[in-house]
Amino acid sequence: MILIREVVNQALTTGYLSREAENQLRWLLQKTKYDGEDLRAFVQLQQAAMSGAVKQESRELPY
Repeated sequence: MILIREVVNQALTTGYLSREAENQLRWLLQKTKYDGEDLRAFVQLQQAAMSGAVKQESRELPY
Protein backbone atom coordinates (compact mmCIF):
# COMPACT_ATOMS: atom_id res chain seq x y z
CA MET A 1 0.00 0.00 0.00
CA ILE A 2 1.20 3.50 -0.80
CA LEU A 3 2.07 5.82 2.06
CA ILE A 4 1.16 9.45 2.53
CA ARG A 5 4.84 10.41 2.55
CA GLU A 6 5.33 8.79 -0.87
CA VAL A 7 2.56 10.89 -2.42
CA VAL A 8 3.94 13.98 -0.70
CA ASN A 9 7.50 13.29 -1.85
CA GLN A 10 6.34 13.01 -5.44
CA ALA A 11 4.49 16.32 -5.21
CA LEU A 12 7.45 18.06 -3.58
CA THR A 13 9.83 16.66 -6.20
CA THR A 14 7.70 17.66 -9.17
CA GLY A 15 6.25 20.83 -7.67
CA TYR A 16 2.79 19.67 -8.70
CA LEU A 17 -0.11 17.92 -6.96
CA SER A 18 -2.56 16.30 -9.37
CA ARG A 19 -6.24 15.84 -8.59
CA GLU A 20 -5.63 12.11 -8.46
CA ALA A 21 -2.87 12.51 -5.88
CA GLU A 22 -5.01 14.92 -3.89
CA ASN A 23 -7.87 12.42 -3.82
CA GLN A 24 -5.46 9.67 -2.87
CA LEU A 25 -4.23 11.77 0.07
CA ARG A 26 -7.81 12.37 1.22
CA TRP A 27 -8.53 8.65 1.11
CA LEU A 28 -5.29 7.76 2.94
CA LEU A 29 -5.95 10.33 5.65
CA GLN A 30 -9.52 9.10 6.19
CA LYS A 31 -9.20 5.34 5.76
CA THR A 32 -5.72 4.33 6.90
CA LYS A 33 -3.64 4.52 10.00
CA TYR A 34 -0.61 6.73 9.51
CA ASP A 35 2.37 7.59 11.65
CA GLY A 36 4.05 10.81 12.69
CA GLU A 37 6.35 10.78 9.68
CA ASP A 38 3.35 10.71 7.33
CA LEU A 39 1.67 13.52 9.27
CA ARG A 40 4.83 15.66 9.16
CA ALA A 41 5.09 15.04 5.41
CA PHE A 42 1.48 16.13 4.92
CA VAL A 43 2.07 19.33 6.90
CA GLN A 44 5.17 19.98 4.80
CA LEU A 45 3.05 19.59 1.65
CA GLN A 46 0.45 22.03 3.00
CA GLN A 47 3.17 24.59 3.68
CA ALA A 48 4.66 24.08 0.21
CA ALA A 49 1.24 24.58 -1.38
CA MET A 50 0.58 27.74 0.63
CA SER A 51 3.97 29.19 -0.33
CA GLY A 52 3.47 28.36 -4.00
CA ALA A 53 6.30 25.81 -4.13
CA VAL A 54 3.74 23.14 -5.09
CA LYS A 55 0.94 23.90 -7.52
CA GLN A 56 -2.39 22.11 -7.13
CA GLU A 57 -4.26 21.00 -10.23
CA SER A 58 -7.55 21.47 -8.36
CA ARG A 59 -6.76 25.16 -7.82
CA GLU A 60 -5.87 25.94 -11.42
CA LEU A 61 -8.39 27.96 -13.39
CA PRO A 62 -9.88 26.18 -16.40
CA TYR A 63 -9.27 27.94 -19.69
